[in-house]
Amino acid sequence: MPEKNELMEKVVSLCKRRGFIFPSSEIYGGIGGFWDYGPFGVELKRNVREAWWQDMVQGHDDTTIPPGMPSAYAMVGLETSIVMHPRVWKASGHYDLFHDMLVDCRRCKARFRADQLETSQCPEKPSKRPGEHTNCDLTEPREFNLMFKTYIGALVDPESEAYLRPETAQGMFTNFKNVLATARVKLPFGIAQIGKSFRNEITPRNFTYRSREFEQMEIEFFCRPEESRRWYEYWRDRRLRWYVSLGLASERVRLREHAAEELSHYSCGTADIEYAFPFLPEGEFGELEGVAHRGGFDLRSHMEGKLVRRGEDLVVETGPDGKPRHPGSGKDLSYFDEETKERLIPHVVEPSAGVDRSVLAFICEAYSEDAIPDESGVLQPRVVLKLHPRLAPVKVAVFPLIRKEGMPEAALGLYRELKKRWNVDYDDKGSIGRRYRRQDELGTPYCITVDGQTMEDGTVTVRNRDTTVQDRMPLREIAQFLHERLTAA
Repeated sequence: MPEKNELMEKVVSLCKRRGFIFPSSEIYGGIGGFWDYGPFGVELKRNVREAWWQDMVQGHDDTTIPPGMPSAYAMVGLETSIVMHPRVWKASGHYDLFHDMLVDCRRCKARFRADQLETSQCPEKPSKRPGEHTNCDLTEPREFNLMFKTYIGALVDPESEAYLRPETAQGMFTNFKNVLATARVKLPFGIAQIGKSFRNEITPRNFTYRSREFEQMEIEFFCRPEESRRWYEYWRDRRLRWYVSLGLASERVRLREHAAEELSHYSCGTADIEYAFPFLPEGEFGELEGVAHRGGFDLRSHMEGKLVRRGEDLVVETGPDGKPRHPGSGKDLSYFDEETKERLIPHVVEPSAGVDRSVLAFICEAYSEDAIPDESGVLQPRVVLKLHPRLAPVKVAVFPLIRKEGMPEAALGLYRELKKRWNVDYDDKGSIGRRYRRQDELGTPYCITVDGQTMEDGTVTVRNRDTTVQDRMPLREIAQFLHERLTAA
């Protein structure tokens, strides 16, 4: 395998060459922090979302709940709007607190995050850190709000200001009562959402890792306060297992609990699931997902107004007149327990994963290089994406060995049968070795070749991506074979 820096370059090259990820607006020179997913990237990203939804929402396994806790819980979905009422972001604290510290260079006009000066590079040559050139002229750090501003309606004035959401979570909190009223759920239960978010990052970098437009997979899990710590541990551990189950090596993915000084003012505990991305120095990890114990902060904020910490307590922030500085909705977002006849503010555990970061981690983990013999027996280098079958953008490829003697017709018949159940590729161009290598780079688990023997006995060649072993199999058994290895993988 290549070294880490070289590996990242090869991953980026593969993503462009094989249609996974393209720079957005590339024909106009691109636009920083925005990316387009190509034909195979779309399939990979969709498979990551569907695996998450199936495992976390539709098909969650109650047998993983620790003893002594409720034996089952409901999970429901939402899809909320990208633009929300501006008061949402004031009550949640984003309007005041969602910012980074910005530093500009007056000479070269480059812009940097103040907390990343030690790891940033000045555009001046030779490459140095900002401030290290003799002619660098850096400004003092100043606040920069990360929310994208827009306007609602025809007039562009302060009254019509709104923001693109910087996270998907708030739409689930503002719909808490709607879910209670319509889904007939009771504590504990979860609300899940997959959707786009937008953050005006000062310095987007590291390919798709830090972007200005990104997609999140989030759960807001509501539970009784006295059970919340155990539910936090449950979701923290479960989410880590999910990444490992889909192919991330256990030594390259880890769980890191936040120290007390890292916690948000409202948090009772936060853990990051981190991955050793190849753009990071050896031994360093980058955040893949955060699992946060948010207490009752969010529902209280949307009821009462923006909350701040005073000693051990969270209280509504007030202005000089004693009134809430950013009032909430005033609506009752409490929960009434029919069994205990108790009214309470549920605590919330939030597993928040990035779709784009997950896709990038799975690609980096799957990238592999080896050498296999060509048709003449000579070893040739090979690039292969060893993606988990659930994530592979193409599940199986079907080839006719040659384009005559009835082979294309037989191969097309098999292709049409299989594509009713899976994403299947058909390829009849180039040598069989070239076609195999193309599918290896796409991560296709199995290739099926229709050849002369197929015309005689109805068998085909099935090639395994990872081992390159080829087996003969009757056509009538192919669908069941793939079902066992793809669906149940």
